[in-house]
Order: sequence, then C-alpha cells, then structure tokens
Amino acid sequence: MSNPRDVPFETTHLVRDTCLCLHAQRAARTLSRLFDDALRPVGLTSGQFSLLNALNRAAPPPVAPVAQLLAMDRTTLTAALKPLERDGLVAIDTDPSDRRSRLLRLTDKGRETLATAIPIWRDLHGAIEAGVAGLEPDNLRGALNSLSKPAASRASRV
Repeated sequence: MSNPRDVPFETTHLVRDTCLCLHAQRAARTLSRLFDDALRPVGLTSGQFSLLNALNRAAPPPVAPVAQLLAMDRTTLTAALKPLERDGLVAIDTDPSDRRSRLLRLTDKGRETLATAIPIWRDLHGAIEAGVAGLEPDNLRGALNSLSKPAASRASRV
C-alpha cells in the first residue's frame, strides 16, 4: 500500500512539463550562463552588468530604488555591491540630505567597464532574440514584466 504522502509520478511529470517557475528558472540560468561567458573578458558577471546598468543614471540613486528595479532585497544588493566597490567600479556615498541614506554611483572605471560591456551584451542579446523561434520578444518581455510585479499587485488581479 502506498504512503498517503507519496506524490504520484504523473504529478512529477505534470510539474516538470507545466510549472512556470521551473521553466523561468531554467531559462534564467541558461541566459545567465550565456551572458556570464560573454562578459567574462571584461570581468563582469551578468548580474554585475545589470547592476552597473541600473546605476547608469544622471544622478546617483539611493539603495532602495535600485534594489526594487533589480527585484532584490537591500541586503542582497549590498552584498552584490561589495566586489564592485572593491574593484573600483562603484562608489557608495553618504546622501548629503539624509546622512542615514547611501547613494550609489558608477566611478569612471565603472562607466568605462559598462561601455566596454554594452557591445558584447548588444551582440549576444540580438542573437538570442533572433533565435527565439515563434515568439515575439516584446511579448515575452511584457509577460516577464507582468510576472515580476510585486506579489501584492498580482494577488489583487487573481
């Protein structure tokens, strides 16, 4: 007799074949590996590239909006900033209007590194978009953006 806590093998196949989370994780890992490999010559990971790009603004942003843009908590963002700060790509300054707050900015070296990485990203990104068979990239971006909204706003639509 089977244990009532056993999950039928058919359910395993159902999850494998239909789970949006699983498929998104697999795609994200694959894309991350591709971009990590491509950006390695400039000394960046895909996550670091995204973070540098998020800091490429006219005025240095505080931590909270950058964390929100990247869907990270502040602690994770702070940890991700440490190697970039150590390598001289990012500076973390005290906000003169609120000494408790920190502002994040690209250094000259950070801007140069980002400028070197952009053509690499552009070439690989174009190739990936061209290779996504039967899917309009703007529709995919829209669907992914919809899924990445805060949980509270999604729950109100359910």
